Amino acid sequence: MSRRRRVGIAGAVVGTASAGLAATALAKRYVVGRIRLRPDLEASEPFGELRGRRTTVKTSDGVELYAEVDGPEDAPLTVVFCHGYTLNLDSWHYQRRDLRDRYRLVFWDQRCHGRSARTPADDCTIDRLGDDLAEILRQLVPGPCVLVGHSMGGMTVMALADSRPELFGDKVRGVALISTSAGKLAEITLGLPALVSKVVHWAAPPAVSVLGRRAALIDRGRQAGNDVSFLALRYLAFGDPSNVSPTVVDFAESMIRSTPTDVIADFYPALMSHDKLAALDIVGKVPVEVVVGDKDWLTPPDHSKAINAGVPSSRLTEVPGTSHLVLLEKPAVVNEVIAELLERVAAAGRPAEAADEAGTTMSAVAAGGSGKADGAAPQQDEGPGEEEAS
Repeated sequence: MSRRRRVGIAGAVVGTASAGLAATALAKRYVVGRIRLRPDLEASEPFGELRGRRTTVKTSDGVELYAEVDGPEDAPLTVVFCHGYTLNLDSWHYQRRDLRDRYRLVFWDQRCHGRSARTPADDCTIDRLGDDLAEILRQLVPGPCVLVGHSMGGMTVMALADSRPELFGDKVRGVALISTSAGKLAEITLGLPALVSKVVHWAAPPAVSVLGRRAALIDRGRQAGNDVSFLALRYLAFGDPSNVSPTVVDFAESMIRSTPTDVIADFYPALMSHDKLAALDIVGKVPVEVVVGDKDWLTPPDHSKAINAGVPSSRLTEVPGTSHLVLLEKPAVVNEVIAELLERVAAAGRPAEAADEAGTTMSAVAAGGSGKADGAAPQQDEGPGEEEAS
């Protein structure tokens, strides 16, 4: 075969391949374009624009964590929100919008996420996140609180229970665990056949490690965003991709895109090795709500059911037709569950407050009207809380 003929054939192959790629790109753009043309009820929602009183919390290892305090300062209860892996505090948009008028709210970016400072890979652990949460409570929460954690944020709450059990029942009065796991994430099937899942789990750690070493190059390509990431997230993070708002998908994709690739790589081993089953006994000292989407393949419903089974004070809400980002996909359901938890906490606290008032009066009489009470039990609200949940 002549050189000219070989070059011609090669050129035809390259041209055909290029035409195929171009056609695929046009097809993706056409599909995404049609999706965006549909009526979008969330198009005017001010995602990422709700702001509170900005502050910074410095941790014991010198890391500056970005946080915001919202709502009335004189509210009797503070709700602390812990976001998930590759997200940031803005992921709680709907919860902030609907609760900020009634409760004091604290939102914070976990280390290496959002506006918080970066740390070495060795400090990207779930235990360290639990220590960070303890610092958030110490510096920003003067009174009792309820903790709400999504995905990695739920693991953060469990890590706090493991390292600071004395906080639960006194400082921490209730917990909501959303789309999370107490451990064994390395065993999930990702919705794949068992053999394929094993191969994926075997290949994932070295692949993530390589991504971490090529982070700068990869991030340059990620920053622009593209139709592929939009379509992938729409199908993987939401249970009903045909009806989810394109604006919501864009918002979630922008948070993930803003998380550096090496941060994603640094935290991946911590998620896979996470095991806080033993900490559930501590979490169970207070009322607990567990929420999961029935189509969640990242933290499957079985993991939430295991938490529910291990925590007698918990109630499980499995949301039909939703996946891992249930807080964005079905915010009304999540907000209702949080409201119910806050009511459970308030109901558990009322008998204790009445008992405290009675004790104060009796002590004042015994002390000749000094008004000082002695010997009050520090966690009197636990009994009623457990009784209500049984």
